[in-house]
This record gives sequence, structure tokens and C-alpha cells, in this order.
Amino acid sequence: MVGWTGAYRCPRLGTVTVNELTGLLAGCLRLTSAGHVEVVDAALLRSQVIDRLVREAVLAQDQTVRQACRWVIRASAQALGVYPASIRELYLTRGRGEVSGFTVPAVNARMLPYDTAWAGFSAAQGLGVGTLVWELARSEMGYTGQSPEEYATAVLAAAIKSGVCGPVFIQGDHFQVQSSRYRTDPEGEVGDLRRLIREAIAAGFYNIDIDASTVVDIAQDDLHLQQVPNCRITSDLTDFIGGLQPRGIVISVGGEIGEVGGRNSTVGDLDAFMKGYLERVGTNSPWLTKISVQTGTHHGGVVLPDGRIAPVAISFDTLGELGRVARERFGLAGVVQHGASTLPEELFHRFPETETAEIHLATEFQNIIYDSVEFPTSLRKQMYAHLKSELGGPGDNVTEAQFYYRERKRALGPFKSQLWSLPEDVRAGLRRRLEEKFKRLFEKLRVSGTQELVSRHIKAVPVSQPPPEAMARLLVVG
Repeated sequence: MVGWTGAYRCPRLGTVTVNELTGLLAGCLRLTSAGHVEVVDAALLRSQVIDRLVREAVLAQDQTVRQACRWVIRASAQALGVYPASIRELYLTRGRGEVSGFTVPAVNARMLPYDTAWAGFSAAQGLGVGTLVWELARSEMGYTGQSPEEYATAVLAAAIKSGVCGPVFIQGDHFQVQSSRYRTDPEGEVGDLRRLIREAIAAGFYNIDIDASTVVDIAQDDLHLQQVPNCRITSDLTDFIGGLQPRGIVISVGGEIGEVGGRNSTVGDLDAFMKGYLERVGTNSPWLTKISVQTGTHHGGVVLPDGRIAPVAISFDTLGELGRVARERFGLAGVVQHGASTLPEELFHRFPETETAEIHLATEFQNIIYDSVEFPTSLRKQMYAHLKSELGGPGDNVTEAQFYYRERKRALGPFKSQLWSLPEDVRAGLRRRLEEKFKRLFEKLRVSGTQELVSRHIKAVPVSQPPPEAMARLLVVG
């Protein structure tokens, strides 16, 4: 056996050295001669080590330390029976009509991802929830300063902390074609998406939503012609994903036919896209399991001058009809609803009633953190001052309340270190609020008890990664 040795002293976050990391890991982990991590004291790992390990995986100044921590977390998770997984098989089962009656929540933990995921896993365990997806959009990676690997590390660390065992679904949300760049440099834009997909799959994102709805050509009168660019890009990227899948894993891929914030999608749009897509996609590709549609929502909601969110006239009839056609004609799990986290909670029971397959939730979790009494007022003021300085403040016909509500997500990257360094009493209070929100959502979406479905349809597929070069310097023969 190979093991870690040394005494541990806790330096300031982000300043740990390679030698100090050996002491952090001593007593709870060891590495086999085959390069696999064994957890020898799970209680010690969860109670004293994982909190520090995940923070160093994000904040360590030494890149070799960051990479070592990220590898250790993923390898430790697998040793404890926690592994990134594809939800595809469960979705195909739904497409065949064998399961129904619930809506899978997909949560963008863009702010305090470790604590948000910890709260979500804790709520899920209490209710037997297995159908919970953690996701991050291409745009969020930019303004939060999170790479796919960093985000997946935070989610897996939260799974370890909360005692989860089984599959963890991590998803690339809105891997979106930027229409303005695509018009001037289509090869460069699609090339960037390919690089992002490669990076995400390597990090354990085995669920990916491609969004080429931004290049739908609405100038065309014919619906099939409108969807041609969308079909071509989505099928090409599906083929690309198929060539990158780890052995034994078929990635769950989603498409999109209506850009959120635009006109409502129709059965004609869905039919035109799916027929065009299926004509192009390769036979060895994973094919789609779901389709995102527009039903009247906006990402983050529509902000009124006083900062409140305007009521949304969401069309549940559209959701229900599009979902039925997606299942009956094309064998998909159904349709996906974006931009819904700020809807009133009393509406959420309508999603499982209309057999909505998946719902994406982001802004409300950010709002809970920002607006909680536990969140330091001084830090919020600093973040707002940064936004005003960088973005110039409200423009014409925009109130301060509207400006800060719309733009405060852009302070998450510049203040990442301060957010990760919040005191435990603050974070504990925020987790309690988040956990209560998760519990209410799980009950409304009727996912309580879905752990049994996941256990039945999703199999464990270990994906081992060799230790990074830095690990060789952390190990001594014991």
C-alpha cells in the first residue's frame, strides 16, 4: 500500500502547500498500488477533511495542489459509491410510458455551489429523492469563474459530505450557440462548443443540453427550413458527444427548439426539428432524450421597477401537448421547462400534472442566498459597489432595484474567494434556508421516493482517472 503521512496544520484558505496537503489526507485515505483511493475513515473525511479539501480544490494558489485535490475528491467519491452518471436510461423508460407522474429538478448551483448541493442532497436523502440534476450553463461558467471540473468537484464533495451513495447527475445546461458570433465565425463558435463539451465530459458531465435554438431562421416561412441550422448543429454536436463517451456510459443529450424569452413553441416547431434532426444524426450517436421549449417564461423573471418579479403567464397547455407529442411520436422523456425558479410555489404542482420531464431552477436559489438575513450586509454592499463601478449603474428607464437584481450574478466570479470563505455559522444558516426550499420543491414536483426508480434503471459505471503528476509528490510508501 501507498499512504499519506505527516501532521496537518490549517493555513489560510488557498495557501496550502503540497507538503501540508499530505497531512490533511493522513488518516482517512490511502492509495493502492493500482492508483485507486481507499477511504479508511469515512467519518473523518466527512467531518474534518472534505470541507477544507474542496476549498483548496477551488482556491489553492498552487495549480498542482488544486488538481491534486480535485482528483482526490472524485476518486474518494467513487470509493464511497458516489459516481457521475447519465440519466438517459430513466428518461428512455419514461419515453416508453413505463414511468410517469414526476418532474425532475435540474438546479444551477451558481452561487455557493458546495453548500447549495449539500443542502439539496440533505433534503433529497430525507425524502428518498434520486432524480436530482446539478447543472451549470455555458454563460454561468463565465460570470461565476467556474470551470466544469471545479463545479463537478464541488457537487461530488457535497455528496461525500452529506453521505450520498449512488449516481450523481451533473449536466451542461444551455451549451448554447452565440448567434452574433455564429453569424461572423460559425466554425470558431462551434469549435468553442466542442472544446467545452470535451472539457465537461472529462469532468463527469454525462448529461448535456445543446442549445442551437438561437440560430433558428425565423425569416423562413417554412417551419422545417427555420429549424435547419438548429438541426444541423445539434446533430453534429450529438455525433461529437458520441465519440467522447466513456466506456459503458451513454450520455443523455437534450435539444432546444424555442429560445427562452421568445414566442411560445408549437407542435409544428417540435415536429420540424425532430424530423430534421433524426435525418442527420449518426446511428452510433446517443440521440436526444428530451427537448427544451418556450412556454412564456424568462430567465430570472421579468423585474418590475420596485425589484419584484412580474407574474408570468406560463402556458401549461403548451407544456402538456408538446410533452405528449415528444413521447408518443419520438420516444423522448418529454419537454424541459426553463426559467421557472421564480414562479410562485403554488404553481409547481402543475409541472408533474402536465408530465413535464425536467424543470431548470437557478435564480431563486441565488436570491435566497443574496437576500437572507444571514448573508453579510457588508459583503453584499461590496458586491453591489463593484457592479456599479464595472457596469456603470442603472441606465435610462431602469431603476436601481432592477439593475442590481439583473446584474448581481455577475459579481459571483470576482467575489468567489470571499463567498467560499464565509464563516460556517453564516453558511449553516444559508443551508437551512436552501434545504427547506428544496424540500418544498421536491414535494411539489413529486420526486419523493424516486430513489428506487434510479436504483432500478441507472447502473454504476466507474470511470477511473490516473492520478495527476502532482500526486506522485504527495505519496510515500507506507
